[in-house]
Amino acid sequence: MPRNHRAFPRKTGESSRPLGISGNVAELVLDYLAHSFPTQLYEVYSDENGDLQSRPVVDDNGQPVHSREAMERRRRLIEHLAALPAVQGALDRIVHRFGTEMVAEVTGRSRRIVRKTNADGSDRLCVENRPASANLGETQAFMDDEKRVLVFSDAGGTGRSYHAERSARNQRLRVHYLLEPGWKADNAIQGLGRTNRTNQAQPPLFRPVATDVKGEKRFLSTIARRLDTLGAITRGQRQTGGQGLFRPEDNLESPYGRTALRQLYQLLYSGKVEGCSLTRFQEATGLDLTDQDGSLREELPPISTFLNRILALPIALQNRLFEVFEGLMEASIEAAVQAGIFDVGVETLTAESLVVTNRQTIAAHAKSGAQTQLLTILRKDKTRVTTLVEAFDLATASQKSRLMINDQSGRAAVKLLAPGLMQDDGSVQPRVRLLRPVHRDLISVEALERSHWRDATTEEFEQAWKAEVAALSEFTESTFHIVTGLLLPVWNRLPDETARVYRLQTDEGERIIGRLVSPASAAILGEALGAEAPALAPNAAIAAVMQDGAGLVLAEGLVVRRSLVMNRQRLELVGFSDHLVDRLKALGFVSEIIAWKLRLFVPLGDEAAQIVEKLFELYPLLRVAPSTRVNS
Repeated sequence: MPRNHRAFPRKTGESSRPLGISGNVAELVLDYLAHSFPTQLYEVYSDENGDLQSRPVVDDNGQPVHSREAMERRRRLIEHLAALPAVQGALDRIVHRFGTEMVAEVTGRSRRIVRKTNADGSDRLCVENRPASANLGETQAFMDDEKRVLVFSDAGGTGRSYHAERSARNQRLRVHYLLEPGWKADNAIQGLGRTNRTNQAQPPLFRPVATDVKGEKRFLSTIARRLDTLGAITRGQRQTGGQGLFRPEDNLESPYGRTALRQLYQLLYSGKVEGCSLTRFQEATGLDLTDQDGSLREELPPISTFLNRILALPIALQNRLFEVFEGLMEASIEAAVQAGIFDVGVETLTAESLVVTNRQTIAAHAKSGAQTQLLTILRKDKTRVTTLVEAFDLATASQKSRLMINDQSGRAAVKLLAPGLMQDDGSVQPRVRLLRPVHRDLISVEALERSHWRDATTEEFEQAWKAEVAALSEFTESTFHIVTGLLLPVWNRLPDETARVYRLQTDEGERIIGRLVSPASAAILGEALGAEAPALAPNAAIAAVMQDGAGLVLAEGLVVRRSLVMNRQRLELVGFSDHLVDRLKALGFVSEIIAWKLRLFVPLGDEAAQIVEKLFELYPLLRVAPSTRVNS
């Protein structure tokens, strides 16, 4: 028997008879075959124009003549269907598997089929009538720990509680399986709330159940979207509604899902979805993606319509489209996470150590005296290392995974599959993920082929992996900036970036909640509000330029900025004169002549921070400017 209690919510309207070829269903199907299966014989003839036609064959008395072959096929089909075992529904299967002595059923059924044991030990199925008070007694039996499994439907999902109440005898962990969530998300949410209530000894463990039919995710997506709307309105406790039950990618109707759907439409229009052409998609779903002139429509079908229509597609085509759609959505979410614009509400930040290293007052309210402060916090985390065993397990999990080593740096990595990146023309750029002891880097297949990475033997990989792990420190330090205190008066003056909110407690016990700002934004904020901006470390300076698009204004008119060269973002130094070229190249800058003009770049790699640090020593950082102000 299972260790914990199971609670299975189910939709109302359950039949008292098992589903499948049994009972009235069998009678209807077999009667249909007996009277509607085509068995009449037809003959071919030529009409007056010489065209071939067909007509039924009749005997001399005008009675139809039946084909013996068709009649034999009908007989064999009827015998086959009559011999098939009954296909039970989920409710009946649970009741028959665990027995009525173990299962408490709180549904709207007045009759049900149960399994009884005869005197000789054989089993038989019989119809059992259930009184109106059955649900009350079943609920009490579950709460009194007399029955270990509870199954309830919409009829039992209102006005009753099944949580681990402290006053009840049954305070075990509830493992709540969500079966057949249905179309109404509010009903499913109400059912989930039956096992998660106040005054409970412990919260339940929710387990949404879905088959491998991808279209079924449409139902779970509806619930996930509804739970998201129950979160805090102002980007607060977003997990309040969902209780952590769903991941961001489970809500297919999110902005990331809508973006992925439009990309899917573009791929279908371009004919780049393998196994599904635009014509086949439009015929199967009834969705028109093109205008009269054949161009892609501006107003495309919304995500809700797409999810509803895709349920009618064959399973293979349904799964294929969802595979492409999910890959695009996963890539969209991953890009938002990497860019730092993914909205996850208030995050409780935990680390081995959190210390405020710099505290600056950037604003104060005239009447109340409440202050707005810019904090620089030093964070220390225990280095999380991927072990050699885990790396080998991931390398053998897929036939396309590879053990690799970099001839230039001598470091090892496991090449894994990764979602492709959608280009502006609708094409998908294939990418791979390089798993290293403490990093997971995304790189395009084209860039990987041009790099120094190559396939490695097991011995080479193991030696390089162990050497890199041995050189790692136990803890990793990083710095971030938070604006805290009175935020509303200065909110519109804060940098225009994602409103990511952290909640944390420092080593001294100080509790802080505030808005996260990037190093570049912290520097710009200090300048705009008349406060001294915190100094930028080399790594933070590189991140400010490459991730935030800021510009570093240095002494003697030098500016470090981000430049797009050959579809690749690079770290460039501008404003230098010809007599500084040799000195800058001695620091580590590389020179390239592009369009007959000499340009200097910082090679992005392990030595980039050292080059920027040397540059700051010779030419101090004056200010950090947004990209729109770099050239001013």
